[in-house]
Parts: sequence; C-alpha cells; structure tokens
Amino acid sequence: MSSEPAASPEAVVLIAIVGSTGTGKSELSLDLAERLIERGQPAEIVNADAMQLYRGMDIGTAKLTLTDRRGIPHHLLDVLEVTDEATVSNYQMDARTVITEILARGAVPILVGGSGLYVSSVVFDFQFPGTDPILRGRLEAELRQMGPGLMYSQLQAVDPRAALRIGPSNGRRLVRALEIVELTGAPHLAALPDEPVYWRPSVLLGLRTPRERLTPRLNARVERMWAAGIVDEARDLLAAGIENGVTASRAIGYAQALGQVHGTLSAAEAIEATQQLTRRYARRQVSWFKRYAHTHWIESDAPDRVEEALAHVDRGGAPNAAPQILPAAAP
Repeated sequence: MSSEPAASPEAVVLIAIVGSTGTGKSELSLDLAERLIERGQPAEIVNADAMQLYRGMDIGTAKLTLTDRRGIPHHLLDVLEVTDEATVSNYQMDARTVITEILARGAVPILVGGSGLYVSSVVFDFQFPGTDPILRGRLEAELRQMGPGLMYSQLQAVDPRAALRIGPSNGRRLVRALEIVELTGAPHLAALPDEPVYWRPSVLLGLRTPRERLTPRLNARVERMWAAGIVDEARDLLAAGIENGVTASRAIGYAQALGQVHGTLSAAEAIEATQQLTRRYARRQVSWFKRYAHTHWIESDAPDRVEEALAHVDRGGAPNAAPQILPAAAP
C-alpha cells in the first residue's frame, strides 16, 4: 500500500469506530491513530462511550489508563461527576466543539465508542428539540405523583408510536416524549431516519465478532471486572454520591456491584446479572449501526484490520448534506 492517501472528492474529516462491547474498538483506534501519525497525519481520539464520561468509573467501562493511551491525545474522558446527568444533546455540543478544535489543529479526529445514539448525534446532522425548564418541572412532578403508568397512558393518547417504543416503565423518556409533544405540537419520532445525512464527510468503521466468539469474551470480561475490584470502585463511588445520579447509577456492572455492596446480591448473582445485561446490550449495539448502509464492517480478529480500516479512510468519506431532526432522546 502506498504511503500516501488515495485521492478522494470528499476528504475524510471524521473517523468513527463503532461496534459492540468487547470487539477491540479502543485498540483499533490507537493502532489507526499511530498509522496516520506515521504517515504524517496527526490524529486525536474522542470518547463516545457515555459511561466513560464519568470520573471514577474506570474498571466497569474498560477506560484506558494514561499509559495505555500511547501518548495519543484523548478527549471527553472523566468530564462528569457521577452525580451529573449525561445527556445526548450536551454530549453532541461538547463533542462537536472538541472535533472542530482538533480539525483546526490540522489533525484527524477519531470518534470511538459503543453508545450508538451518542455517536450518531455527532456523525449525523441531527438537531435536538429544545427543552422548557418550567414544562419539564411540571411533567417530572406529575411523574412523581402519578407514576409512569398514567404518563404512559397520556402518551398513548397523543403519540401511540412513541409510547409503544418507550414502554410503560421508563419515566424519564416518557417525560421527554410528552415535553416534545407539548413544545412542538408534533409527535415524538420513535426512530432515527433510515438514511441520515452527515454532519461532516466521515467514515464509519464497525468492528464485529461472531456471537459464538463474542459471548465467552463478554462473560470473561465481566469476571475480570470483578477480579479487578469493581465492587471496591462502586463502594468509593457510593461515597461520591453515585446513587444520586440519574445516569451513572444505572450503568451496567455498577448497578449490580452496588447491589453487592448493599447485600441485595451475592457476588455470583451480581456477575451473572451483569453478564446477561452485557450480552443484551452488545446485541443492541450491533443492530444500531446495521441500519446505516455506509458503515464498513471489519472482522475484529482479522490480522489486517488496521490496513482494511486505512483503505476505507483513503477512499474518502460520505458527503455532507442538510440537517435533519432527531427528537428521539432526552436532552
């Protein structure tokens, strides 16, 4: 392969590496960044894992240590306290600011993570509806008074499609859906567009591992988390107020480790529950990006996966276009 990138009418300005937990996204991002640097093209990595935004949530998120980052700049790690709420709209704004700054330095941003909506909010040109603090406060008060069941019935009456997708138990999403309907007078769209447009010329690289190989890896990964001390980490986060956080307290692995700390789960039960939830989450991660025809899927164990990734980058990115609306997530 030539050391010079191939000519393309749409030069890549953003690379995104996606895929399920346990497929080696972080390793590929580091390898790819190093290869780009060897070719004279600076590269920096931007985190797109919602739980890696939190300080102190290291073991359960497989967050790279400073040493493991190989001297390559990483962004949007450890930027939230566990009591803060992670929101897609805030992340979109922060990530795009970071990416714009990276581009201004003449470097290539590599967006890496398995949080599908977070990646999509950056790569694709979606715009989130705003929020109204007074309206939101009223709806949240109604949720506390009535419970999610009655709010679900309200949403069924005005937007049955969204109600079906959200279900009767997710109070936070029910509140957001009703807020959007009241603010916009339009239904809360229940799905992303099948053919979204791109915020910037981008290449989506997806890592995949056959289920028969991925499942034992995920199970072993959870066991390593417990061996590495996730229960002690959860105990420390308890003191930091994690149970007061809307987002961090529900993270897979940490919720179960906290159950062990409180004595409601045994170690074996916590591990088994985390393994089951991790497998389910991995399936959702894969299905998220399968909807996008422009994702280039690479076998995670392929010995030439870095070369294959570089080849896709050299061919150029998907073209830019006009914005679309994405009211599918809480701000």
